[in-house]
Amino acid sequence: MAVSKDQSKEIENARKEVKSTLRATVPGVEGILFNLFPVLDHGFVRVIDYMGNDEAVVQAARVSYGRGTRKLSDDRGLIRYLIRKEHTSPLEMCEIKLHVKLPIFVARQWIRHRMASVNEYSARYSILDKEFYLPKPEAMGVQDTLNRQGRGRSLSLSKSKHILDTLKADATRCYSHYEEFLGLAGEDASFGNGEGPLARELARIVLPLNFYTQWYWKIDLRNLLHFLELRLEEHAQYEIRAYAFVIAGIVEHWLPLVWEAFSDYGLKSVRLSSVEALIVRQLLAGGRADQHLVEELSSGEKEELKRKLGIDVTRRE
Repeated sequence: MAVSKDQSKEIENARKEVKSTLRATVPGVEGILFNLFPVLDHGFVRVIDYMGNDEAVVQAARVSYGRGTRKLSDDRGLIRYLIRKEHTSPLEMCEIKLHVKLPIFVARQWIRHRMASVNEYSARYSILDKEFYLPKPEAMGVQDTLNRQGRGRSLSLSKSKHILDTLKADATRCYSHYEEFLGLAGEDASFGNGEGPLARELARIVLPLNFYTQWYWKIDLRNLLHFLELRLEEHAQYEIRAYAFVIAGIVEHWLPLVWEAFSDYGLKSVRLSSVEALIVRQLLAGGRADQHLVEELSSGEKEELKRKLGIDVTRRE
């Protein structure tokens, strides 16, 4: 991950500037504010600002003025109830603003989470750095035969090397064209007729999707947890999962009670359909799963139920 001297100095100065405030702060976040958390080969996540804490969620739910005589156990119980029952509007009282550097193809996935405020680096105004993403060889996989939008087993090392060499050569060549169009390279920056460099808004279209962009991303806690629930899932694309993993660590520092409840009732929970629930009741009663019920499930649902329960309900013993 390349960080310029100016960027490092900016972060250092921001960390030194201390402001007094009456609003709630969280030591776990204050300790990491503005710091860079590396992701992939050139990316990062850092916290720029935040609002609220566990107590803010409780306060919003009760519409109270302050802590009063409440105990921490009371707050924990209410937060767990809110998340268990999906009463999530109090979570919207907390917000966080992140600075994220990420490959363009990851950004195009990320932006589908629309309930956020985004301000992206403008390649119409500024010049993109020569930084592009190359997967690690072990992350290079074939198209999955079941999951049409995912990858399966890893490619051989020789095949991975060939593809990575090609990706690097293509990105390097495209960036050289980008510099040429902008008048930053080549013998004749004006293309031989004195007209000047190509407009930046057009020059950028030569760059492939593995080049890095940056943005500020501000989102409330309710929608952030939804983002994490989807992007931490094992079938999410590896690259966006890497960012979600880092953000999850930030949220755990920021709102430990919310994170505990979300982990229990969201990330680590298992949801059952009505048919799946009936099959589980039959198994708990000491019997076998009714195969007529099992056959109501699609092949994908059968595989999912197998993973949920850790047993194959289609076996006939």
